[in-house]
Amino acid sequence: MKRAINEVFALFKLNYHNQFSAAFPDTETLHHAKRLWLEALAAFSPQEIMAGAKRAILQSEYLPTVHKMLTLCAAGENGLPDARAAYREACNAPSPRANYNWSHPAVYHAGRETGWFFLASNSESIAYPVFAEHYRKLCARVLEGEKLPVPEQLQLEEKPGKPLSKEENAKKLAELRAELDI
Repeated sequence: MKRAINEVFALFKLNYHNQFSAAFPDTETLHHAKRLWLEALAAFSPQEIMAGAKRAILQSEYLPTVHKMLTLCAAGENGLPDARAAYREACNAPSPRANYNWSHPAVYHAGRETGWFFLASNSESIAYPVFAEHYRKLCARVLEGEKLPVPEQLQLEEKPGKPLSKEENAKKLAELRAELDI
């Protein structure tokens, strides 16, 4: 485990050189950071930690925080995209949203809890923070082991009824008019 943390920090030093040097200016700060990361990422295997670090390098031009690494390490096992990608997916999903092939059910549920109309009718500066908070809570539940249900797909009738004849339509219309007194 210590070896994986050391490898991650070496990888980050190569990839995020200036940011890394600014974040960890001396050996003492670097050792404190490594201990913190070791404790925070203890639930993950060395392979998951390395995969999370590689995801960080591919997805972000900025040095990740411990919080971001937790999400990136969990993404491999649970398939959780980062919050910004989840937000874009929720905003761009076509209707009916239940039938869309979601990258993870948490994205669908966060969009539903935020409100599809709210996402569509507000700017990103307003909608994203609301979505991100719902998504963060759902991700925490997933990381604790909860399995979120996949949205139920809407299906068309298997055997649609045959259309009514003109006479049957006229009869139904007369019945409705009589029932509604019009």
